[in-house]
Amino acid sequence: MPSDTMLRIGCGSGFSGDRLDAPGPVVDALIAAGGPAALMLEVLGERTLALAQRERLHRPEAGFEPALIALLRPILARCVAHGVPIVTNGGAANPRGAARAVLALGRELCLPALRIGVVEGDDIRGTGALDDLEPWEGDAGAVLEPASVIAANVYLGAAPIAEALRGGAQVVVTGRCSDPALALGPMLAHFGWREDDWDRLAAGTMAGHLLECGAQVTGGYFADPGVKDVPGMAELGFPIAEIGADGSVLITKPEGTGGVVDRRTVTEQLLYELHDPAAYLTPDVVLDITGVSIAEEGPDRVRVSGARGRPRPERLKATVSLPGGWLGEGEISYAGPNARARAELAGRTLLERLRMLGLERGARLDLIGVVSVFAGDAGVPAGSEALAPSDLRLRLAVATGTREEAERAVREVLSLYCCGPAGGGGVRTRVVDRIRTLSFLVPRERLSPRVTLLDLAEATA
Repeated sequence: MPSDTMLRIGCGSGFSGDRLDAPGPVVDALIAAGGPAALMLEVLGERTLALAQRERLHRPEAGFEPALIALLRPILARCVAHGVPIVTNGGAANPRGAARAVLALGRELCLPALRIGVVEGDDIRGTGALDDLEPWEGDAGAVLEPASVIAANVYLGAAPIAEALRGGAQVVVTGRCSDPALALGPMLAHFGWREDDWDRLAAGTMAGHLLECGAQVTGGYFADPGVKDVPGMAELGFPIAEIGADGSVLITKPEGTGGVVDRRTVTEQLLYELHDPAAYLTPDVVLDITGVSIAEEGPDRVRVSGARGRPRPERLKATVSLPGGWLGEGEISYAGPNARARAELAGRTLLERLRMLGLERGARLDLIGVVSVFAGDAGVPAGSEALAPSDLRLRLAVATGTREEAERAVREVLSLYCCGPAGGGGVRTRVVDRIRTLSFLVPRERLSPRVTLLDLAEATA
């Protein structure tokens, strides 16, 4: 039944690779506060979904977030005992496989009962929806050959998550969905908001957007010594949103943890990755934050209000994964007097060797520490010629069509040990198959999201 009671939603992970111990203090704070609560674990990006698809190609039982069980192990029993549902997109390319792993964890922890909600339908291969795809503006002109598609995943919204929670799920595992939906789903289930209550959906989406990157809103990615100082970086508290039935939003963090929640951290995260502040497109609502007010109500307590919403888009974003050839990487260090000149000679030597081997196309060199982040594939930032650091790392990256070509290319880095120039060391090489991703739009009516509830008792019967 819909409730008017405030709902607390904590975030225990902001990306794949986040701190494994981060959810614990958030769960402690949710339990101590009492009242309705939920925990979201956001672990899926377009890059990590592509990696998951690649992993499932090699191992069909894999393809979900590899750290999911490590994240859940310390908190699952407590969340179940205190009625705090967990919502995660850790299903990645294999939500059902992730659910089976969570059920196995439940058996290991001797839980008397556990209900998992599995949200599927984001994978549109074999549904006919591939025939209706329209290239996203950034990939205009892309030609899609359905036979070469490894995976095609659409960003689903919050409604299936809410359905799973209303069905009694204690853990909800999704594949590709919008990040804010991990928070909006529990709000829909708790408050019973209509799916066309655009302003409340906008407020809930805004709250989810503030939570979705974990410690970014509590000072982590915000920190800049001497400019934006943040205490307790080694023990950052992850965020908690207090949501009212009217869509009111307050952002805070567990008491006694490091970090900071203030007007500045919330403002930075609110603007993070918004292509258009007046029209942030999500599967649930078009969010307008241009009228939002941000006010500090106390230490680490920030009120955010004024979000407005418009009807949801008729087309949803789909990420399509295609074979991308092979990537070869090799690195070598040069240090001491004249290090830059020796590193540059090594780079010229590598490029000449690749030309001799017919592998120069798709090659890139970086002098890490001088020319890498701020340089293009073939440019040198103005003024960097004068830099003469005494410790440099030369990196070669080569895109090839076959594994053999990639291995041959990176072997040239290894050969610099004896072929020179002088003083090279610390060679590391890696060769991996690549997945190329393109973005498309798919009509909403071509989607068929589905929710399955799996119970521990049934799984062990």
